[in-house]
Amino acid sequence: MSWLRIRAVARRHFYVLKRSPHRLFDVTVWPLVDVLLFGSIGVFVSGGAGGGPAFAYLLGGIILWHVVYQSQIALSTGFLEETWSRNLLNLMVSPLTEAEYACGVALFGMMKLVMGVTLTALLALIAYAFNVLEAGLALVPIIAILLIVGWAIALFVIGVVFRFGSGAEALAWGILFAVMPLSGVFYPIDALPEVLRPISMALPTTHAFSALRAVLDGNALPWSEIGIAALSAAALSAGALVFVARMMALFRRRGYISRYS
Repeated sequence: MSWLRIRAVARRHFYVLKRSPHRLFDVTVWPLVDVLLFGSIGVFVSGGAGGGPAFAYLLGGIILWHVVYQSQIALSTGFLEETWSRNLLNLMVSPLTEAEYACGVALFGMMKLVMGVTLTALLALIAYAFNVLEAGLALVPIIAILLIVGWAIALFVIGVVFRFGSGAEALAWGILFAVMPLSGVFYPIDALPEVLRPISMALPTTHAFSALRAVLDGNALPWSEIGIAALSAAALSAGALVFVARMMALFRRRGYISRYS
């Protein structure tokens, strides 16, 4: 694996972003709108900023949800950028390996993730006097799990696009709207309909956000929840890697590259 090629992929996407500032919408405007929306709902529900657990759950949840969102969107749209620009064939005949490309896009995505999450945390602090960093080092394993989940979902989306073409691109944005309510981002999963709870329990994000709420309540980090989340995130990642590898092999074998050339 070549660090030079990984860095080149990250730089390529940086230049695209630099020449197209409107692409910063997902990194800046959308996260800030989310904080204003859910922060205001939290103030209304709790009767004042910092006045109840609902306030902390809503703001803490939306800030860390953007770890999943930004990591997934960065990797998914990084790949889709190559299909939009008809550059996929050029990449496939270059010395660049799939792992190097994924690492390069993930590296660039980390920059966008840090920017987006920092903006949401700053707005929450300035507008609502909510400091998510008060949770301390307990945030590190939670964020790590959410980051891995975002990348795993992105790999699944890329695999579907390999198989079904550009018509499946809507999954890059739409799939998270299905995962979000099932993950109990803002509430315990006991609030979900009973029939959906087994699905929710299987998601690593559910346990990560459950751990976040425990920390926001002033309790110690529940390592049992973190352990379950880590194991299920590892299983999800393994499944996503196998899926995208099989779809890529099918993509090459059937000549689906002609869709993008």
